[in-house]
Amino acid sequence: MLIQDKILDIYKKHDALLEGHFLLSSGLHSDRFLQSALIMQYPHIAEKVVSELADQMYDVPFTTVVSPAVGGIRFGYEFGRLLKKRAIFTERVNEVMTFKRGFALEPGEKVVIAEDVVTTGKSTKECMDAVIAAGGDVVAITCLVDRSNGVAQFDVPFYPLLQIDVSVYEPGDCPLCKKGLEVVKPGSRNIK
Repeated sequence: MLIQDKILDIYKKHDALLEGHFLLSSGLHSDRFLQSALIMQYPHIAEKVVSELADQMYDVPFTTVVSPAVGGIRFGYEFGRLLKKRAIFTERVNEVMTFKRGFALEPGEKVVIAEDVVTTGKSTKECMDAVIAAGGDVVAITCLVDRSNGVAQFDVPFYPLLQIDVSVYEPGDCPLCKKGLEVVKPGSRNIK
């Protein structure tokens, strides 16, 4: 099995661990940003990394992987492929996560939510709400990177591959803003 340091090295090697001043999807600011898409662009590396989670979750009883768009889609697909499960995703419509493109769940369908990076857990919880509204049953959550520093809490088992401590700040209390450093928005969700 890959250990946390090796996974972090993979992120560094592929310039997927960025340092600077970032606006996160949650609206918080941070000094580091993990861009999992840079890892997932290489199928052989994605398979190696995601297989770690597939091995950990092999005995979890579920039939479907659901990921929030956009960041979780490639991870969710690879996770589902390795475990031979269906992989679908939710999208935002008028600021609400929902199923589109003909995706639907059967009543009581057992689902694992697969997110690329968890900071506050907001997107993950919105995805969970969409699954529940569609009649599904969320049995677990997994992610490539948990950067929540223990803040993200869920009512089901949580299986992060990598846990990393990242400083996050409210915009009004951000020391990087106070230093005058330009803030960059590398994520996928538009913040207003």
